[in-house]
Amino acid sequence: MASLSFTQIKTGNSASRLALARRSTISTRPSRVGFKVFASETQAEPDLSITVNGLQMPNPFVIGSGPPGTNYTVMKRAFDEGWGAVIAKTVSLDADKVINVTPRYARLRVGSNGSPKGEIIGWENIELISDRPLETMLKEFKQLKDEYPDRILIASIMEEYNKAAWQELIDRVEQTGVDAIEINFSCPHGMPERKMGAAVGQDCALLEEVCGWINAKATVPVWAKMTPNITDISQPARVALSSGCEGVSAINTIMSVMGINLNTLRPEPCVEGYSTPGGYSAKAVHPIALGKVMTIAKMMKSEFDGGDYSLSGIGGVETGNDAAEFILLGANTVQVCTGVMMHGYGLVKKLCAELKDFMKKHNFKSIEDFRGASLPYFTTHTDLVRRQQEAIRQRKAIKKGLQSDKDWTGDGFVRESESMVSN
Repeated sequence: MASLSFTQIKTGNSASRLALARRSTISTRPSRVGFKVFASETQAEPDLSITVNGLQMPNPFVIGSGPPGTNYTVMKRAFDEGWGAVIAKTVSLDADKVINVTPRYARLRVGSNGSPKGEIIGWENIELISDRPLETMLKEFKQLKDEYPDRILIASIMEEYNKAAWQELIDRVEQTGVDAIEINFSCPHGMPERKMGAAVGQDCALLEEVCGWINAKATVPVWAKMTPNITDISQPARVALSSGCEGVSAINTIMSVMGINLNTLRPEPCVEGYSTPGGYSAKAVHPIALGKVMTIAKMMKSEFDGGDYSLSGIGGVETGNDAAEFILLGANTVQVCTGVMMHGYGLVKKLCAELKDFMKKHNFKSIEDFRGASLPYFTTHTDLVRRQQEAIRQRKAIKKGLQSDKDWTGDGFVRESESMVSN
């Protein structure tokens, strides 16, 4: 892999910030960018490095916000193992409000209910955002950026319905030197009564207002993390981009009840005999995530094409081929959270190797060579009917009659003659 040198570009709210041209129906707003990169040698193997909203990453694999980014030690491990970027666990101004319970995970395995040996295909969590003091997390962000100045660290933030709180949080997080911010508009459980998480992501009017507060303050790229617990995920994604966000991430976990223990008759995960609905992730959600990402990608291609917008795919990624599917649908990056909890931080080496194998198979030299390549092949059912009818008609036309003089036979001469009569 080529050695990379990084030069950080300082950005802010000044008039010197680059303006991003959009369609006439979308207001122009400043561009917030991160790093420039320069390759020092030619790469023989497929190049996994990417540029996303001005941020340079050695590969598209990103630690998704959650337990794998919960403190300095584990985030440092992620950088050391080679992850393209790390998104820290979501922080808020007042961690005292966050009280977790345990157990807070439940797993679904292949086989009958409660099967202890089957492969894990589903994972439910009832975990809240970071319960660590904001000051502690900010100190660790700064330490990480001091030690890894050329690596991408993204803060995930969530606040109550309060403009001053949102903007204070952004200001304090940006002072640590983080490269971007992901806004948690998607946590399906926890504190919806405070208009946090999915309570905002499911209300487009509320989302537009909060995005306005955030993007008026932020000077680094902002990604809005989308909830799948909504009828049309393209609607909040459109609002987030139109309101100034540089990117969207999709999907967060799916609201679920993992199951009932048929011995105790209590729901899982079971805390003092009780439970609560939680977020569903892992391999079983991958097809659903692909569908949601496809919907967002088609909307972005139609309405935001040409701008420096990004899409981060999330959901059930455990192999390089899983990641390739998201990229083929238009994703710039691929986030992994539950996969790390199941397989460890070293998973990134397997992901990179398998993605390179896929690229070699198709002679792709870079991520951009195939990003979005499969998106044009999604259409409506009505169009599928038309296409199939046309294909049937063409196949019949091709098969009708003899194709060459060499095809005549003595035994079937009369039948062969008849086959070429038009009426």
